[in-house]
Amino acid sequence: MIPKIKAVTPLPDFFLRVFFDDGKSVLYDVKEDMEQIEGYRDLRSITGLFNQVQLDQSRTCVFWNDRIDLPSDTIYEYGRVQ
Repeated sequence: MIPKIKAVTPLPDFFLRVFFDDGKSVLYDVKEDMEQIEGYRDLRSITGLFNQVQLDQSRTCVFWNDRIDLPSDTIYEYGRVQ
C-alpha cells in the first residue's frame, strides 16, 4: 500500500518535514535529489520555489511544479524518522 501524506512543511536547508497517516513523521533531505536530478536544481536557483511545496489530491506525492515532484513512498522509505 502506498503511504498517504497527512502534511508537509518546508524547512531551512532544503529539508521537508512530512507527517503520514500512520503516525510516522520524517525529515527528508531534498539536497540529494537536487544533486542527482537536473530539474530539481530549480529548487535552489529559483528564489522561494522550495517553500511552495504542495501535496497532491491523492496525498501520495508532493510537488513544486509540473516537472518537480516526490512520491510518498520515496519520502517514507528514505526520510529520517523523527
